[in-house]
Amino acid sequence: MAELAKQPSITTSEVKLEGLSPWKEAGKAFCRNKLALIGLGIVLFFIILALLAPVIAPYAFKDQELSKRLLAPSSEHWFGTDDFGRDIFSRIVYGARISLWVGFFSVLGSAIVGTILGIVAGYYGKWADTIISRCFDIMLAFPSILLAIAVVAILGPSLQNALIAIAIINIPNFGRLVRSKVLSVKQEEYIMAAKAIGMKDRRILYMHILPNCLTPIIVQATLSIATAIIEAAALGFLGLGAQAPAPEWGKMLADSKQYLVQAPWTLFFPGVAIMLTVLGFNLMGDGLRDVLDPKMKQ
Repeated sequence: MAELAKQPSITTSEVKLEGLSPWKEAGKAFCRNKLALIGLGIVLFFIILALLAPVIAPYAFKDQELSKRLLAPSSEHWFGTDDFGRDIFSRIVYGARISLWVGFFSVLGSAIVGTILGIVAGYYGKWADTIISRCFDIMLAFPSILLAIAVVAILGPSLQNALIAIAIINIPNFGRLVRSKVLSVKQEEYIMAAKAIGMKDRRILYMHILPNCLTPIIVQATLSIATAIIEAAALGFLGLGAQAPAPEWGKMLADSKQYLVQAPWTLFFPGVAIMLTVLGFNLMGDGLRDVLDPKMKQ
């Protein structure tokens, strides 16, 4: 009885933590990160803005009224008007659809292709690893924006081609990340045991390798969306992305740069929209990295 009394007692909170799944525990840790929650709030705000654009925007983004061109912000036009008399607030609201669409789907495409190539290179090795890794090195040797410009120049300037270009230039980031993870995971004892009992490679990749790669992929994807939005805005600013009259934020900056002194609000509000969106994804991505990356945990 005395020996039992000396044993440390287990508190209720410890029992609850032991019963939590890794994802639930990560969710609770994420909710304790104030900056991550701020980033999540910003991202959700712009997602809601994009989904409810026809309801929120007081005007259609194409509506022109030359008699009201370059009006300063007022109760009628909250963010003022541009050089064609179009309501800037409405164009920013609709522009959220374009920026988020390009960000999400370009990263989704690059994540899928990069993950497949990374798994093949890391798991099978030999000539497959050599060819894929050298292709990644060649692509990473070029500045990303220059490579995107080259791709769009070949395909032609449009929003869809800009999305394809952004997806292509981000493939090496996911590929190298997944490859390094696969190289470490395939040396684990349970992988060797699975091979020893005759489990097929396809099943090993699906059941064991891919699930262990999901955490870094999720973190990289969140941070890459922010980069993709900036790259889309850069291509739009250069006239290689969305074409007029699409309300793409980078294109809005390009169309308004000559009115910097006369009507600074035409550049200020699209610039703030880009900055806030990128900030939101970066804060959320940093929070996910702190929660999901074992090296970042104390």
